[in-house]
Amino acid sequence: MSTPIETIARKRDGAELGRDELAELIGGYAREQVPDYQMAAFLMAGYLNGFTRAEAAAMTEAMVASGDSLDLSGLRGPTVDKHSTGGVADGTTLIVAPLAAALGMQVVKLSGRGLGHTGGTLDKLESIPGMRVELGERAMLDQAERIGLVVAAQSGELVPADRAIYALRDVTATVGNPALIAASVMSKKLAGGAAVILLDVKTGPGAFMKSPESAAELAGLCVDIGAKAGRTTAALVTDMSQPLGDLVGNAVEVREAVEVLRGERGGRLTELSLVLTGHLAALAGLVPGPDEGVQAAAAALADGRGLEKLRAMVEAQGGDAKVLDDLSLLPSAPVTLPVLAEETGWLAAVDTEGVGRLAASLGAGRQRKTDTIDPAVAVELTAKLGDRVEAGAPVGAIMAAVRAAAERAAAGLLGLLDVGPDPVEPPPLVRGEVRA
Repeated sequence: MSTPIETIARKRDGAELGRDELAELIGGYAREQVPDYQMAAFLMAGYLNGFTRAEAAAMTEAMVASGDSLDLSGLRGPTVDKHSTGGVADGTTLIVAPLAAALGMQVVKLSGRGLGHTGGTLDKLESIPGMRVELGERAMLDQAERIGLVVAAQSGELVPADRAIYALRDVTATVGNPALIAASVMSKKLAGGAAVILLDVKTGPGAFMKSPESAAELAGLCVDIGAKAGRTTAALVTDMSQPLGDLVGNAVEVREAVEVLRGERGGRLTELSLVLTGHLAALAGLVPGPDEGVQAAAAALADGRGLEKLRAMVEAQGGDAKVLDDLSLLPSAPVTLPVLAEETGWLAAVDTEGVGRLAASLGAGRQRKTDTIDPAVAVELTAKLGDRVEAGAPVGAIMAAVRAAAERAAAGLLGLLDVGPDPVEPPPLVRGEVRA
């Protein structure tokens, strides 16, 4: 068995590491037998020299083995999971999960909190009064069997190696390696136990993977890892060159999701939610293909079945389900300030990551995991790429705790928009599909 120093040296010199070597190193780190400085050296060696697909799969396997896994085999199924690599105004989980449950799938979704410019599903759900996201395994399985839907926090026992390694990557500038990202994402998905996994890999200025090519590479790695682990896995590469929905925050994204499920909103958020649900239905074998799945999802949205599944989940997790009928029960900011365009033209570009960071600066997000968020504050951007905007007309709004913060944010939002003299064609919402 190789020592940590030998393993690090081999990766430093460009060698492909074996499954046992990686299992020993990663398992040792999870057991606190390998110190931070050695794991940091390994991460940097791999970041600079790259990892093969076999190494990515082996790292994933070692991370899963470091802790517990959910056993969903006792559920009637089909069990499904959807994961997004992070974006701005991406509230698809709050729409896709209820629609999938309405179509007969069982969704056990382990979600996280927001950090940096991306929002967290748990933060959004906790803006619903009384909503609980910390659930035990037995409670999650019982709820999934009863109503087909649970969205909860990942327990400390699931994939502890990933949690420790991710924290180290964050402070050693080794986050942006596709194999390390894939191992992190897929270890959590595999430990979550679902038989069917659909990945929504974002690309564009608001995504971690800026180019479609890098997003496709990451998607291919993740799908390959899932298939090797015996899970039905596929990925869509989707656009994040602008916020997906109109609203960036926590309570406001719950509001927007409820309005979608009520049939009161269209647009890119609704379109992508239907596409993702349709692909899940096809992967789960409930429909012949994604097109038929989209039709089934649209029917579940139109007749209110998706909304009723969300209501059942909120009630089961202690939340006030009256929120779904009266959105004024959600937290709301005391100051709302319209943002007016300064010039006439066509919206040509959006600094999407900047929009996310602007919302976070108001209090909607956190820079450290210990930060407290304000569920009420938000940024609204109603103008979309390719839209014509008129000087003096609203392009969005700021919801803030005090007027001074709203005024600063309004000026900041205008600085994130590029208005040009010529019409532009917005990029397609779905940029590609990857299957095993």
